[in-house]
Amino acid sequence: MEALDPAGEWRHLSEHYREMSDTELLVLAVQKSELTEVAQQTLEQEISYRKLRVPPTETPEPPSPISPTDAPDDDSPYDEDRELVELRTVWSLSDALQLQTLLDRAGIPFFMGREKATGVDAVTSDFTSGVSVQVMRIGLPWTRQPMQNYTPADETGPKPDEEVAELPVRCPKCDSTEVIFGSLASEPPAKDDISTKFEWTCDFCGHEWEDDGIVKEE
Repeated sequence: MEALDPAGEWRHLSEHYREMSDTELLVLAVQKSELTEVAQQTLEQEISYRKLRVPPTETPEPPSPISPTDAPDDDSPYDEDRELVELRTVWSLSDALQLQTLLDRAGIPFFMGREKATGVDAVTSDFTSGVSVQVMRIGLPWTRQPMQNYTPADETGPKPDEEVAELPVRCPKCDSTEVIFGSLASEPPAKDDISTKFEWTCDFCGHEWEDDGIVKEE
């Protein structure tokens, strides 16, 4: 069987664990040392979401001193994939519940507020002050489809006398905001006007493109 890439493995495991019963998840949790690192991470998130209590295992022996060769690898190739990035800020309980439903249906783990809650009922932050919703970087491309159905009722907006904040530039390929401005490219003049194009590069997926610098609403 062909090995899945990290994104494919993460999505496959999320769907697989979501279909398992509570008992099956708890049995698997006891044996999680035999799972891959991505599988352990996905399993822990599903157990946390269901608020299951994993039965204690036998008390392990005191760990022996860690030698330099046994030290954790600080340059794990999965560290960047597991990095949390902000998806949206919600301003009410109803909007948070709507977003949670969309992400749950898509099998995308999320974290709300400073407390990194995996469900709205565990959020202690004040929604009226705005609660950040984050996802792992590896799952960001999968959020585009469910976010098209997100229709917040309590989005805050600038007052009439306030200056409208500039919208972040997003990559048209992966929707990442980690975009690098390259330079200005001027096209040949037409009717005494010069059309200026902005050159961009996505630092996340490497996509390059040009536009007129105006963020268009879909």
